[in-house]
Amino acid sequence: MPRTMHIGPAVALALWMQAALATEVSMAFGEKIPPFCFPETDSGIELDVMREALALRGHVLKPRYYSFARIPIAFKAGEVDAAMTDLGEDMTAWGAFYGNPAVLYDNVFITLKERHLAISRPEDLQGLTVISFAGAARRYPDWLDAVRKAGHYYEQNDQALQVLTLDRGRYDVVLSDRNIFRYFTLQLKLNKSFKPKPVTEHAFARLNPMDYRPVFRDSGIRDDFNAGLKYLKDSGRFQAIYSKYLAGE
Repeated sequence: MPRTMHIGPAVALALWMQAALATEVSMAFGEKIPPFCFPETDSGIELDVMREALALRGHVLKPRYYSFARIPIAFKAGEVDAAMTDLGEDMTAWGAFYGNPAVLYDNVFITLKERHLAISRPEDLQGLTVISFAGAARRYPDWLDAVRKAGHYYEQNDQALQVLTLDRGRYDVVLSDRNIFRYFTLQLKLNKSFKPKPVTEHAFARLNPMDYRPVFRDSGIRDDFNAGLKYLKDSGRFQAIYSKYLAGE
């Protein structure tokens, strides 16, 4: 017969207290941001990081999906306990407690290496066609207003098409998060007939980790999340999650 494991009273009490303190945390995420969010499977870099960081102290993540613009609205309306981002709006007046950055969205200009283009100032985009994710023109007007007014700016929600159209020379420049672009490049490479040309990344905006932080309605859950996130980074698990979705680089 299998031996029954004996749990001492102190351990049993600790486990009971942990279970009693654990809560479900409903959190607003964007509808589709591969490889950060996959609503159809409740997975992705950002979801996995948030889920595992919260689980360290027994909390259970319950993702809810919204259009990007509705994420802060859902939090302010009390529809969720947390949100992946405040979209640049200070949410403290709405009872938000800010967590540490879970992931970074690092937007860059991307060009074909064979073109030998240099982009370090807005004037360098003159005469070039740019394809970007939806809403980028509002976020980076100093860089994109002139391109848009010249009729050379286009937005595309399907970011796999950004990779294809750049590779085929239909556009000169892609504006994308570097990890999203890499993810779709890797997915397209699964089709053996697609052999992507080398690209060059041009950093143009200062990356500030504090620009993109999750918000929580409960300061205790925020603290638990921060502790869990630190553990993921210290243990190497954080990087392993990234590698899981970007394997093959």
